[in-house]
Amino acid sequence: MDLRKLKTLIELVETSGIAELEIQEGEERVRITRSHGANAASNAAAQPVMAMAASPAALPPATAGAPAAAEAPPDEGHVVKSPMVGTFYRAATPGAKSFVEVGDTVEEGATLCIVEAMKLMNEIEADKGGIIKAIMVENGQPVEFGQPLFVIA
Repeated sequence: MDLRKLKTLIELVETSGIAELEIQEGEERVRITRSHGANAASNAAAQPVMAMAASPAALPPATAGAPAAAEAPPDEGHVVKSPMVGTFYRAATPGAKSFVEVGDTVEEGATLCIVEAMKLMNEIEADKGGIIKAIMVENGQPVEFGQPLFVIA
């Protein structure tokens, strides 16, 4: 692996909230971990970071400004969860119309949002058709793996 690439990865870990980063390219494998200081101690238990699915935006579990619905998802409906750690965006570009709004009818495979991870924009699609009952994350907010994003009924 290129020394410049390693240096960039180390800087990423130092400047972000990531506790651990592991990347594999072919047969080469690199694992970078950061010692837990006072700031990292406030973070939730570190989850393993999968190759190329890490985000520089890992935050403590209770962030200010998170909607109350994110803490207690509604009992009714299918919950669409984040498949990765990243930043949640409701539209393709700033100022553009959101992909979906509460009350919209969506079909299976329809784009619901974008989760940015490692400068890659990943479209999150509906895995079930129905009506959007709730949007559980605010635009531009960081999301964790498995965090509820939408409720579809």
